[in-house]
Amino acid sequence: MRFVKDPCGIACLIITYLMVVYADYVVMRWIILQTMQTSIWGPIHVIFFNTVVFLLALSHLKAVLSDPGTVPLPVNRLDFSDLHTVGKNNGNSHNDWTVCTRCETYRPPRAHHCRICKRCIRRMDHHCPWINNCVGERNQKFFLQFLVYVGMLALYSIALVVGSWIYPCVECESDTLESQTRLLHSVILLLESALFGLFVLAIMVDQMHAILHDETAVEQAQQKGSYRPNRRKIYLLADVFGRGHPMCWLCPCTSFTSSSSLRYYDTPLLSHDV
Repeated sequence: MRFVKDPCGIACLIITYLMVVYADYVVMRWIILQTMQTSIWGPIHVIFFNTVVFLLALSHLKAVLSDPGTVPLPVNRLDFSDLHTVGKNNGNSHNDWTVCTRCETYRPPRAHHCRICKRCIRRMDHHCPWINNCVGERNQKFFLQFLVYVGMLALYSIALVVGSWIYPCVECESDTLESQTRLLHSVILLLESALFGLFVLAIMVDQMHAILHDETAVEQAQQKGSYRPNRRKIYLLADVFGRGHPMCWLCPCTSFTSSSSLRYYDTPLLSHDV
């Protein structure tokens, strides 16, 4: 477990949880309790909506607190006299280990240095302030799960708001102040859900494109091309979501089990340092 002490990231975390708590409050207090008091659908929506909230919070916490794939630092300082042996390959090849002069260590293929985390991250895609962490080899699965559950919560909230307008509570309409308050909360929730829904949809499409083309955002910016161009799409997805059954890919309870992880202690470049 780790936590990045970045003011922008911490602020984004607070905003994220405030938005989720507000959505849950509006749905429970002003939609379900107001329009479904006598309906069997009331408790059903309470259970399903809060289940999505729980899965969203769990996947988000996993993405926030999980190690994204930090490259371990050597016990001894790197001897920069060795740079002439790897200098030609530094940062230009997918097949060779490179040297990070900031971390003063060797790093594996596809690892990049994050200026916010101040460490090299394996298969780093980008640093996301909404999880206050890098999106890398070991937590990209949880980041995608978080995006999926935010999208589901946004669609669910919009459906409940629209449903409450189509089938309003007759008893509530008699109280003008309460009716106006419910309408105000519903409009705010509708705007919030639409905004965040479109936002996470754009990020999700970008993430899936990167996974299926085997190219992180950093590699795309550096125009390095795909790492394994001939692999099947299912294997590329398994590298991110793990070797379990695809039905379990959206379960945030499982840990990272990808077979693509590198073993540093078996790497000749680091055998004398680690």
